[in-house]
Amino acid sequence: MASLSVDPVTEPRMYQQTLLQDGLCNLLDVNKFVDCVLKIKDKEFPCHRLVLAASSPYFKAMFLSDLEESKKWEIVLKDIKPGVMGMILRYIYTSDINLTEHNVQDIFMVANMYQIPSIFSMCVSYLQQKLVLSNCLAIFRLGLLLDCPRLAMEARDFICDRYALITRDQDIHQLGPGELAAIITCDSLNVEREELVFESLMEWVEYDTNERLKDLPQLLHCVRFRLMPTSYFKEKVEGHRLIRTNQELKKELQIVKDAQRGLLHRVKRVKKEDETVDSEHEDEEGLLPGILNDNPRFGMFQTDLILMISDTGTVAYDVGTNECYVASSSTEIPKNHCSLVTKENQIFVAGGLMFNEENKEQQFSSYFLQFDPMSSEWLGMPSLPDPRCLFGLAEAENSIYVMGGKELKEGEHALDSVIVYDRQFKLYFCGILEHSSSQHDVNTLTSRSVCGQVRLCSYFADYANVLPNLNRDLPDRFEEEENCWNGILREIRYAAGATVLGVRLNTLKLTKM
Repeated sequence: MASLSVDPVTEPRMYQQTLLQDGLCNLLDVNKFVDCVLKIKDKEFPCHRLVLAASSPYFKAMFLSDLEESKKWEIVLKDIKPGVMGMILRYIYTSDINLTEHNVQDIFMVANMYQIPSIFSMCVSYLQQKLVLSNCLAIFRLGLLLDCPRLAMEARDFICDRYALITRDQDIHQLGPGELAAIITCDSLNVEREELVFESLMEWVEYDTNERLKDLPQLLHCVRFRLMPTSYFKEKVEGHRLIRTNQELKKELQIVKDAQRGLLHRVKRVKKEDETVDSEHEDEEGLLPGILNDNPRFGMFQTDLILMISDTGTVAYDVGTNECYVASSSTEIPKNHCSLVTKENQIFVAGGLMFNEENKEQQFSSYFLQFDPMSSEWLGMPSLPDPRCLFGLAEAENSIYVMGGKELKEGEHALDSVIVYDRQFKLYFCGILEHSSSQHDVNTLTSRSVCGQVRLCSYFADYANVLPNLNRDLPDRFEEEENCWNGILREIRYAAGATVLGVRLNTLKLTKM
């Protein structure tokens, strides 16, 4: 048996560190060599000055100074919860700490206050992993408050990616003017229309008009008015009730109106003391003010695409440019599947066969996946409780319907049942498909076999505005007269057996083939 190789540098060092830490923890447990006590309210924590000084620059500076506290046995700490300091001291002596959503903010604040870099870094990593819609604004503000660029930028990028959803949250109204400006000035803002940025800014101002109106002249420079239609600018921006009677705001917007006529105002850059004559000459024309910024936002590269989903990957085809993009290289998609895009542009796949030997009652189920355009990955959803194939997939209101098909069990009988997935509560419901009353409605919602009948559905009609040239440009078109397939499928073998959807995706996030 071959022996494991031992790093002559790393292994002894790790062993010594573990030995030293265990020894110090043991000395604390038996109350040996303890030379100070941290007192927080009515709670006392015996400690070693040497350990505190080695773990925290704050305590090191205190103990090496001539302050009175450096000589005292009892050190009183204020504005800290005893339980939080207990967890931090336990980490210092054992490297063990249990971060949760309830305690991470308090631990983060104390780690920042007493300059404990290891715990500070752990809290940053934890919060980055826990970023969701409900807490991203709070984490963004926390990162700015504690002067942690790594966390603030991660949260800001998360907010920018989902800005259209974030604006629906009332928490955005709690941002300060500088915090809001840090978000809406970003090129990476995921909005298709600049109008959304302006509307969200005005909603923020109207939340506390008396206090925030004074910040509006500066915040208007964060909005890219030159990306808006001229009619919208005239009617909605100049005609806004807070702007049309405010001369200062009208003066700012006059810069945009002049630019629309071809006159660009420039801001002269302040000359630095060490600046040379040559550099001054290079920039003598000055810079454009922020209100004239016309760089497109990240979300403005959303494009109507044909998405081909198969078990070998997911590919997006741009009809207008005749180019293909890799949307996802994941091979988790089952061969036997149905796909669906909702009115909100959410993409789902259902089908295949999943085996769970731990579930004795229902060992088989079908995959149910959702495409995440941010990560280009397929996310697992609650699996279909009743495995089936050749079913129809449709949506209505906030639910997804899995209709009919054939069961993937012994006998493979045709099914007349419907599985309804509620997207809001993430629950499944089952029902019976009534042929006589539902035949027309069901078949207009799906292009698959339902109850043994195949109908031409309204699937493509729903996307007529999105893909007006679908019948002419669909890459898998079959020419009956020539008896051959005409289009790019002759060159894309992985598209065989793929389901096809009309979707909107950001081509900047996709890899061109």
